[in-house]
Amino acid sequence: MAARAEITKKYAQGYARADKTTKGMILDQICDVTGWSRANARRRLVAAQTTGLARRRPGPVAGSHQYSYAALKVLQRVWAASGGICGKYLHAAMPGLLDNLETHGRLVNGQDRYQPTVRAELIAMSGATIDRYLAPVKARDPLRGTTTTRPGALLRNSIHIRKAGDEIASEPGFFEVDTVAHCGPTLKGEFARTVNMTDVNTGWVFTRSIRNNARVHMLAALDAAVTTIPYQIQGIDADNGSEFINHEVIAWAADKDIYFTRSRPYKKNDQAAVESKNNHLVRRYGMYWRYDTPAELGLLNQLWALVNDRLNYFTPTIKPTGWATDATGRRKRLYDKPATPLARLLTARVLSPAQQTELATRRDSLDVADIARRIDTIQRQLTRLAAAKTRRLQDATRPRLPDPAGIKLASKQP
Repeated sequence: MAARAEITKKYAQGYARADKTTKGMILDQICDVTGWSRANARRRLVAAQTTGLARRRPGPVAGSHQYSYAALKVLQRVWAASGGICGKYLHAAMPGLLDNLETHGRLVNGQDRYQPTVRAELIAMSGATIDRYLAPVKARDPLRGTTTTRPGALLRNSIHIRKAGDEIASEPGFFEVDTVAHCGPTLKGEFARTVNMTDVNTGWVFTRSIRNNARVHMLAALDAAVTTIPYQIQGIDADNGSEFINHEVIAWAADKDIYFTRSRPYKKNDQAAVESKNNHLVRRYGMYWRYDTPAELGLLNQLWALVNDRLNYFTPTIKPTGWATDATGRRKRLYDKPATPLARLLTARVLSPAQQTELATRRDSLDVADIARRIDTIQRQLTRLAAAKTRRLQDATRPRLPDPAGIKLASKQP
């Protein structure tokens, strides 16, 4: 052990100053001589540096930051305007977001710590650095929802099944569709539902809340999707709920010449795109309160118009492109570079030049800071209307323990 400690002491100083490749070579040498594992050798070398056996390599002191405090404060404003997206996506969207905020006067050179050097710092930040700097300001909502999907036997056997991995969405226009219930902690009574549609190819989203799952409301939401989505809907893939598997919806799809498929029962991977959007679109922005009044329904639809603009025009996504193997031979998924749904749609070349110009003009006219402010205002209104009643229902549905005063304890026998 004394010899091993002496070897560790000898290599600790060089290890502290080495680059990543050299560190790996030092670890290999120590492991060959001492018989330690790489994790143990690394731990011993770090311990030798911190206990004074070796001089620490020069570098930033503890608690210091690579980027300025002004960049950190502006980063928080840009992150809030983006809707709180992750660091990887925010890094890809940063130039466009900064251009938009500058165009609409939200970031002005020389005001509120913003200047060209700060812009350069923000663009240079990696996704991991952004996540690390934003960690203290992130929070989570503790409420959770309830599933309402019930398989419908009607027409189910006559509809084509689409499985995970089926590559039928080679161009924009094939949408996965699902509904999310805003029921709070109980399914009793009538409550709003949100129809959520996601293009598998581009990530373009359409969201609309309806009073309930009645056929007339569902068909109205689907008609609104056809009118609002700026390109043709080629196909729709639904789950096995009776709100989609019925004669009216099938006839609507046939009349619109839309290819209609369904997923396998209880296989969420078959609808991975829309299931993901159910979480970080509907639940993230609509929260988990119970909405069962016309006022709340109207606010939801105002909210979705803003959220859809933010996600479609400004929020990057990644798409799987294939498979590969890592250094150990394990299979891993490959993804493309982050891009917004609008950018993917323009790259697909399915729009006419006039349509491309129209969408680009609309993107430039949107103010992401104003969208963020209006979204926050609507969310506050929804919380004011629905939070108290949701908590009352949550307390009412919680199982109650028996009253200790009413329990008779068996007396001990002498």
